[in-house]
Amino acid sequence: MRQQQRGFTLIEIAIVLVIIGLLLGGVLKGQELITQAKIKNVVNDMNGVAVAIYAYQDRYKRLPGDDNGATARWTTIALSQGNGNSQIEGTYNATTNTQETRAFWSHLRFAGLINGPTNTVAAASTQPTNAAGGITGVQQGALSIGGLVVCSGKLPAKIAQAIDSQFDDGVAGTGSVRAIIDATTPTTNVPVLANAVIPNYVDINNNLYVVCKSI
Repeated sequence: MRQQQRGFTLIEIAIVLVIIGLLLGGVLKGQELITQAKIKNVVNDMNGVAVAIYAYQDRYKRLPGDDNGATARWTTIALSQGNGNSQIEGTYNATTNTQETRAFWSHLRFAGLINGPTNTVAAASTQPTNAAGGITGVQQGALSIGGLVVCSGKLPAKIAQAIDSQFDDGVAGTGSVRAIIDATTPTTNVPVLANAVIPNYVDINNNLYVVCKSI
């Protein structure tokens, strides 16, 4: 005789569905915790840059990166130095070590105000990586924000908007925190007309943003 196969009961199916729901809930909660940790890290990085700048100015009476006494102060390697005009020239994502926005990081590292390598000029001048895999840097003005700004790149829309909301109004094109799609480097110094109509954060097509904050 053929043995009759027994199917799943409604209770067994319900238990399986509950277990799947718990597993999915745990995964989603874990992703949210990771996102929140990244937001916190980027916010701390931006605040830390401002603290380091003020500490450097208090100690040496100059801006890091713009400091025209750096070469004479630290002689273990041939550090680049600035022109002493009280502005940090260059873009936040500069790749040339002689740019003041790159020298900015080597000056802070040699001063012991931030962590990082000091064995070569290139290593000491490299911008730190943020929690999303982009870089953190400084430049003189961006996205119609005047003065010195700190920018953080390759931020997903959700993280970028959360950072904007913590510091400012959560809108990409207004306030003291602004953002632009990461493929475009924020223009330095002078306001650009296009920057006045920045689209707000859109969490589609894997959009990544550069968020810049006034220091």
